[in-house]
Amino acid sequence: MNRLSLADKLNLNKFEVDEGEPHILINNELCKSCGPKSCLLVCPAGLYSEQNGEIIVEWAGCLECGTCRAVCDKKAIDWKYPRGGFGIIFRQG
Repeated sequence: MNRLSLADKLNLNKFEVDEGEPHILINNELCKSCGPKSCLLVCPAGLYSEQNGEIIVEWAGCLECGTCRAVCDKKAIDWKYPRGGFGIIFRQG
């Protein structure tokens, strides 16, 4: 039995992207005082990165688990579920 890589597993899902309506917003002023930047490590889809000292999130590929919001002790992540009909559509398991 072949094991799927994370990228292969994520490709099984479908995303209905609500263009122009991100459901995750980052307050980078609060992020500047964060030491661990846990959001960079915990997202199962690997959507968070740091560019030029700011945290960037590719919200369109969000799995809607809320892990990033839970680990952000600075409360710098404004996260809500996408509007109805948008977001992730799990195709398998």
